[in-house]
Amino acid sequence: MGLPVLFVHGSRTSRTMWRAQLEAMDRADIVAEAVDLPGHGERTGESFTLDGAVATVSGAVDDLGGRALVVGLSLGGYVGIEHRARFPEQAAGLVAASCCTVPASRLRVAWRVAADRIERLPDNGAALNQALVRRTLPAAGVEDIGAGGFALTTMTAILDEVGRTEPLAALSATDSPVWFVNGRWDHFRFGERAYLAAAHSGGARAELVVVPGAKHLVSLDRPVAFTRAVLAAHHELDPS
Repeated sequence: MGLPVLFVHGSRTSRTMWRAQLEAMDRADIVAEAVDLPGHGERTGESFTLDGAVATVSGAVDDLGGRALVVGLSLGGYVGIEHRARFPEQAAGLVAASCCTVPASRLRVAWRVAADRIERLPDNGAALNQALVRRTLPAAGVEDIGAGGFALTTMTAILDEVGRTEPLAALSATDSPVWFVNGRWDHFRFGERAYLAAAHSGGARAELVVVPGAKHLVSLDRPVAFTRAVLAAHHELDPS
């Protein structure tokens, strides 16, 4: 069996957001899986913790044979960075998408205030979430992201947990290759150069891929371009 791929979803979504990529991996004869993090998808009743999220990734990689290319978007990217630092023996490489902002930035503080207010709405922000999804994603993306339901009351916990991470230090902790994939119009691109420098400082080969026309949810916004980036990373790690 060649190198497997594990996909890790973003906040409030679920593993169904990766359906297009999983289908593409299947066509390429690459073994691939996607997980639900605590508090999301089939695990909605659980509390989200960073330790639990990293343990989920570690356990899934073990199930895939102990070593994999991990692909994470937004929350999944931060979790993937932490997993790579804690379990370097499991991380053949990492595609970290839409997560190039240090969590301690002012952006997180503003998001925390907004998330708390939205979660206090009578519908926990369901109507607002649905309107944003339909306005910003193509029809296939809307279907995929919504298929597993939305975790509407997890955002404050996510921001608190991820806010304690130090992704630059984590990126420098080991030397497996890293690809940072961002949409051209993503608001989480502010720290791209610092992320690259941190990965390089740990001896890793690191590359930045910017997808034209894409926003934060780059894998759903431009699924073909994103999938090509994942396949290119996989081919570099496993050219057989």
